[in-house]
Amino acid sequence: MLILLPPSEGKNEPTSKASINLKKMVFADSLSTIRSRLLTKALANAPTAPAIDVYSGVLYQALDWSSLSNAAKVRGEKSVLIVSAIFGVLSPQDRIPNYKAKIKSSNWKPALKPLLDGLAADLIIDCRSSTYAGVWQPELTKTVAVRVFKREKGKISVITHLSKKYRGELTRLLLKTSKSPKTPDELFALASKEFDCKLHKAKANEPWYLDLIINF
Repeated sequence: MLILLPPSEGKNEPTSKASINLKKMVFADSLSTIRSRLLTKALANAPTAPAIDVYSGVLYQALDWSSLSNAAKVRGEKSVLIVSAIFGVLSPQDRIPNYKAKIKSSNWKPALKPLLDGLAADLIIDCRSSTYAGVWQPELTKTVAVRVFKREKGKISVITHLSKKYRGELTRLLLKTSKSPKTPDELFALASKEFDCKLHKAKANEPWYLDLIINF
């Protein structure tokens, strides 16, 4: 299982004096050159903290990493990748500074495609927003993109900002589950325990979709 998350605009300010060490980050051998080019001098010398503690937006509040069990955190460290404008992708424990940057797919797509295509994941759960989806398109037949809708007075419509909250809740559910899903159907069965949801099969140019339907 691989879970793809977006970063968040909201961030906590790291308090540690330790500056960034590109050599200790995930995929350091392949991505350090690009990361170094995108880092400003100020960011290179700024205080850092684990990425999962720096990002503080709605998704990360719902995920509530700090309250997870050690076993769930280990699953997260093995299965979660966070897309980042400056760092390409991050593991939860990669130390980063507080930064602001808009992602450019051209910076990362050539480097990330061969790198991430080579990951051995039975199932890819894509919780990214469209802004961050452009850096890598996983194999469609084993990718499930998570969408969020609301049902209000019998009508179903798209949820925008609050969709991050429910993607965070789904991610938390996945990490708390000792047996990770390996297929879209297994993901649907697990998600159905906490959400009203629908599963749509992959098409020629589209992945599977898991629709979470929230009643208002």
